[in-house]
Amino acid sequence: MRPAPPARARAARISIERIGEWFAESAITTHTLQVVLGGLAPDRGLYVPDSIPTFTAAEVEAMRNYSFPQIAFRIMSKYIPTEEVPAADLEDIINRSCTAFRDPGVTPVVKTGDCWTMELFHGPTFAFKDVALQFLGNLFEYFIDKKEGDAKRLTIMGATSGDTGSAAIYGLRGKKNVHCFILYPKGRVSLIQEQQMSTVPDSNIHCLRVEGTFDDAQDIVKAAFMDTEFRNKVRLGAVNSINWARVLAQMTYYFYSYYRVTDQAKGVKKVSFSVPTGNFGDILAGFYAKKMGLPVGKLVVGTNENDILHRFFSSGEYAKEQIATSISPSMDICVSSNFERYLFHLFGDDPQKLRALMEAFEGSGDPVTNSVGVGKSRSLKVTPQLLKKAREDFLSERSNTEETLALIKEYNEVHGYLYCPHSAIGKPLPSVTHYHPSYTVP
Repeated sequence: MRPAPPARARAARISIERIGEWFAESAITTHTLQVVLGGLAPDRGLYVPDSIPTFTAAEVEAMRNYSFPQIAFRIMSKYIPTEEVPAADLEDIINRSCTAFRDPGVTPVVKTGDCWTMELFHGPTFAFKDVALQFLGNLFEYFIDKKEGDAKRLTIMGATSGDTGSAAIYGLRGKKNVHCFILYPKGRVSLIQEQQMSTVPDSNIHCLRVEGTFDDAQDIVKAAFMDTEFRNKVRLGAVNSINWARVLAQMTYYFYSYYRVTDQAKGVKKVSFSVPTGNFGDILAGFYAKKMGLPVGKLVVGTNENDILHRFFSSGEYAKEQIATSISPSMDICVSSNFERYLFHLFGDDPQKLRALMEAFEGSGDPVTNSVGVGKSRSLKVTPQLLKKAREDFLSERSNTEETLALIKEYNEVHGYLYCPHSAIGKPLPSVTHYHPSYTVP
C-alpha cells in the first residue's frame, strides 16, 4: 500500500498500515475502523481504496448461485482485512443486516416493459439506502464495542434531503453507545420521510430541521467535521454517502441483479444500469463493481432538473447552479458529494491535480489550468480526452417533472407497475436505450 498523501488532498489515498498521524487518538491505527468511524478524512478529503481489487471472470460466474449475503461477503472481504474484522464476524454483521428486509433476495429484480427494475424498497424505510445503512449501523456498533473507556462512544452527524435521514435513523436506532443527529431542510423533504425521522422514540436519535436547502444542511455537517477540537471531543462520525462503507455495501446489488437478469436473458454478456442520481454514491458503487470485473455495459446517470451531472457527461463541465425544487427531492442537489471520488480515478488517481481544480471550484483557491482541465469558482471543466474516457463508462439523461409524471402514468397503465418519482428518473429514455434496452436495469 502507498502512504497517504499530504493533508488537504481532496480524495485522500489511504494506507492500511498507517493513517494515525491524521488522528488525535493514536499514532498507529487500522484502516477499516478509522475510515468507517471517521467518514470524512480530517482534511475534508474523501477516502478511496488504495487499489481496486478484482475478480476473474471465473470467480464472477462462480458466485451466480450465491445468496445476497454470500455475495456481499465475497465483495466486502476483498476490502476488509480479516485481521481487522474476522471472517465470522463480517458474515454475522452482513447476515443480521439482511434480516431487516422483507424480501429474502433483499433487492429482487423484476421485468418491467422493455427493461428490468431492481427493487430497492424492501428495507424498513422503503429507501434504497437501507441496504447500506443497515450494514453501516451494525458495523458502527461492532467497532465501538471493541473500544474502551471514553473512546467507547460515537456521535453520528448527517444531512439529508429525505431518504438518507430516515434510513440512517432506522439503521442506528437503539445501537449501543451511538448517538445520531440528522439535519434536514425545512419544507424540502416528503411528509412521510419527515414523519419517519421525527417519530422514532429511541433516545439515541435526534432530528434537527434547518432553514434553507440540503446544501445548507450539508455545509453545517462539513463545518463540524472541519473543527478538529469539536470532532475529537464528541467523536464525530459520518453516515452520509461520503462514508466509504456505504459505497462498499451498495456494490453488492449490482452483482446480485446482474445474475438475476442473465439467469433469464440467456446469452447476454453485459448488463447496463440506469440509476437515478443525486450525490453519485449509488452509481459510483456500480462503477467500482465494473472495475472489479462485473460485466457491466453502460452506467446511465439519470437526473431531474438539478442536472449538474448530466451537463458534465454532455459537455465536460461541472458547473454549480441554484437548486430547483422538484417532485424527486432526494435528488435536489447542486453539487454531488461523491463525484470527487470518480474524478480522482478519472484523473489517474492524482490527488494534487484534483485538489487544485476542486479548490478553484469551491472558491478557496485561485483559478487553475492543468493537464486534466480548468477550474474556477463554481465551475470545473475537464479536457476533451478525459470526457471521452468518462463516456466509455457513463451515459446520462435528464428528465423534467412533466416527463417523469408521464412515465409514471404510462408504466402504471400499460405494465401495471408503479414507479415513484425518483425511480422513474432511472427508467432509461429512448435517447439512451439503444444500448441493450432489454438488459438495462433502472
